[in-house]
Amino acid sequence: MTDDLRFLPPEPRIHPTAELKNCRIGRYAAVGERTVLREVTVGDFSYFERHAEAIYTEIGKFCSIAANTRVNALEHPLERPTTHKVSYRPNEYFRYLGVDQEFRERRRQKRVMVGHDVWIGHGAVVLPGVTIGDGAVIGANAVVSRDVPAYAIVAGAPAVLIRPRFPEGVAARLAEMAWWDWPMDRLFEAIPDLQKLEIEEFIEKWSD
Repeated sequence: MTDDLRFLPPEPRIHPTAELKNCRIGRYAAVGERTVLREVTVGDFSYFERHAEAIYTEIGKFCSIAANTRVNALEHPLERPTTHKVSYRPNEYFRYLGVDQEFRERRRQKRVMVGHDVWIGHGAVVLPGVTIGDGAVIGANAVVSRDVPAYAIVAGAPAVLIRPRFPEGVAARLAEMAWWDWPMDRLFEAIPDLQKLEIEEFIEKWSD
């Protein structure tokens, strides 16, 4: 608990209907109603809205993940005689047959990596093994099958580049600032400028 009255308590907010297993949740993070997370790391200040799902994923700081999203969507074994889970989760139907650990480990190796300040829009799906760069924006209902560069805006199924969020030089300076790593007191002081200043003015004022 912080003793600075400017700051609210840093404990993450997890809705009682959310299901989490083997997760690490950062300071000020939030997990919404009926969200399901499995082996997910959620960075400071990042949040999942209601009915989202993620598995085998690393989420950076200050990420906004909308409702009904799916991060690292379930993969099925296309090369087997059946794609049904009877082949990799037979324990749900039969005694003495356990989870296919080799297939589970295959899934674990295809982790999704989400940078800082990423916005994943409503209903978007991120497929296994994808990396999303800092500051990127994923449009609503997009299906992300390939890596997304930093500060890119993508949309569609499959997702394609719509435009850069900022000019290349501005994006590079923001990355250099790494404002998401600032201490709380510096972030507190910068909030009014985050709200009011043009992006170039903000960078000029707050760059070291």
